[in-house]
Amino acid sequence: MTFPGGTSISRLSVYSGDACADGLEGGTPHLHTASTEAYVVVGGHGALQTLDANGLRETELNPGSTVWFTPGTIHRAVNRGGLEVVVVMSNAGLPEAGDAVMTFPPEIVADPEKYQEAATLPDTDVEEAVKRRRDLAVEGFLRLADGGPEALRSFYDSAVALVRPKTARWRDIWESTAARETRRTAEVLDALERGDGAHLLRSALMESPPHERWGMCGHLRAHDVAHPIVHTPDPS
Repeated sequence: MTFPGGTSISRLSVYSGDACADGLEGGTPHLHTASTEAYVVVGGHGALQTLDANGLRETELNPGSTVWFTPGTIHRAVNRGGLEVVVVMSNAGLPEAGDAVMTFPPEIVADPEKYQEAATLPDTDVEEAVKRRRDLAVEGFLRLADGGPEALRSFYDSAVALVRPKTARWRDIWESTAARETRRTAEVLDALERGDGAHLLRSALMESPPHERWGMCGHLRAHDVAHPIVHTPDPS
């Protein structure tokens, strides 16, 4: 069983130091093409810059702030002092399978080979590569913010073209996570309506230890919710 609701969860320490061209510290601007993302701020302060069809917006982030944004919302986490966030993502597995598209300049986003080259981190000197990738995406983000609706629509078109070959695999992931959990809940409700509580005998405790990795917005302590440790065996 995946994390509740077929979601995924991670702890994010937003990048600090080495300010970008506009003087701000933080993460790599990007969007998700199929998934909704939520931030629950647990420490520090900063801001979330978002860009969508309604224009550019900045939302202050402080401990207790809870915000979420739907597919197509370009977002950039800005660190103004120790910003720590719990990130909840819908559709566990899709973001890890390439759901995110970074806001590289249009000549890169429109070319799958150039995009892949710019997005892929090397095995060595990863920290420097993360900074270069972020700065390139910030360059594209600033151009999008100044470019108006036509620039945004063009970016959306390129983003769709980039992810389109992956959608068959994504459907399999979705079927085995979020869709399966929805079906499971429907089955439980049907059983309860019949007075059948057999599913309660199959209860289990699961755990997913964190593992650290370089994320787009900062250092991530992510959890593999698809392959948890099962502490309570299934009696069946």
